Amino acid sequence: MSASLIFLIVVALAAVGFVLGRGRAMASAGGDIRNLHSLPSYYAFNVALSALVPALILLVVWLIAQPALIENRVQSMIPQDRYADRGELSLIMSDVRRVADGLDLAVERDALTREEASSIRTEFTDVRSRLADIGVALGSDVDRTTLTAAQRYRALNATGNAIRNALVILAALAGLGLSLWKTNHEFRARNSVEKVVMALLIGAASLAILTTVGIVLSLIFNTVEFFKLYPAMDFFFGTTWSPSFGGGSELGILPLFWGTFYISLIALAVAVPIGLFAAVYLSEYASPYVRGFAKPLLEVLAGIPTIVYGLFALLTVGPLLVSVFGEQGGLGWMQGGTAVMTAGLVMGIMLIPFVSSLSDDIINSVPQSMRDGSLGLGATKSETIRQVVLPAALPGIVGAVLLAASRAIGETMIVVLGAGAAARLSLNPFDAMTTVTAKIVSQLTGDADFASPEALVAFALGMTLFVITLALNVFALWIVRTYREQYE
Repeated sequence: MSASLIFLIVVALAAVGFVLGRGRAMASAGGDIRNLHSLPSYYAFNVALSALVPALILLVVWLIAQPALIENRVQSMIPQDRYADRGELSLIMSDVRRVADGLDLAVERDALTREEASSIRTEFTDVRSRLADIGVALGSDVDRTTLTAAQRYRALNATGNAIRNALVILAALAGLGLSLWKTNHEFRARNSVEKVVMALLIGAASLAILTTVGIVLSLIFNTVEFFKLYPAMDFFFGTTWSPSFGGGSELGILPLFWGTFYISLIALAVAVPIGLFAAVYLSEYASPYVRGFAKPLLEVLAGIPTIVYGLFALLTVGPLLVSVFGEQGGLGWMQGGTAVMTAGLVMGIMLIPFVSSLSDDIINSVPQSMRDGSLGLGATKSETIRQVVLPAALPGIVGAVLLAASRAIGETMIVVLGAGAAARLSLNPFDAMTTVTAKIVSQLTGDADFASPEALVAFALGMTLFVITLALNVFALWIVRTYREQYE
């Protein structure tokens, strides 16, 4: 049985437990709800959760642990002379998994029996052609080692699935039976259910933290591996970016960091004033009719895919800037449509709804009594906005600008299509440049050897971006706290 079917069985057992738990509680109270410690629904939910939660936890843990354990067991079957490093071993294991999946598909479509799939040999059968007949394409011939490992992979996977299914169903039945045994009119079902709900809430809150920790650790480990192969001083202070998988690479981050900073600065210079002015107008001056029409229209910009913005930069904004600042316009500043200014302007347009929508919500949350007090003291509407409303909303506005800055730093498609791929240090906004995120994509695409510094540098670039963004957030929090101390 598949994991989805097991999940449905557990849910069905929980539903049965819900009905049985309510009925048992009412029976123990003699049918009088006043004799129960908790409401009948709490008894029902207690039994349902007792059947559902332990079984689902076991199922999730098993689904995470089983592939790793099987992979480790099967890897030990691969002779060490077949691979030189972890990268080649990963490629061999991907072939093993592909053959194992192909054998499973062949059994499912009756092209092979289970016995044939387990006993087939490369000496007597062309496994590649047999699997190709059912639509499984393999890049190379299947040798004896790969086939044996794939068959072992299938056997371990089938055994693990059978044990998983039995244990998950037993856990659900045990939880259901134990909770029904405890159910009586004196049982504190509400307290039990609230503890489970509290644990689920804590787990949900912890999941985001653990995800962040996992991301950071993966970046750190691969960054450390990179700096074992490439000098840190050359990476952080090098002014040339010239990767070469054949060797002799120069991987200086300064040109990439400068391109990221330059494009983000232009984008924020476009988005922050326009977005903030739009927010002030919509919240303080616009009529309800205009606001109801203009705000959703502004927020449509946030739903446009970034690839569309990239095409807009490549096909519209770039040629328009060339016609003004290029040779045709007589200035000769711009040689092509891909430039820092092109990507910055389009990215700024993309960021306008982030700044305007968040700033509008923050400005609207300022108490009306503050506006009334300012107007009552004789201030004009513009003075009230400038000296009362905006200072009170400043922490939220700073958060909106930070969100826009983070989005600008992490943007990729607009940069790839609008700014070009040249890594250079230049003050001319009409030159083509590139950013850190664009180079992370380029370094991790293609036939990259993940044991080489040219591939591992992507993780070092990501770690550098993470540290820079974290520093910006800490600095912004310090500014907000200092500001609040002055005004509260």
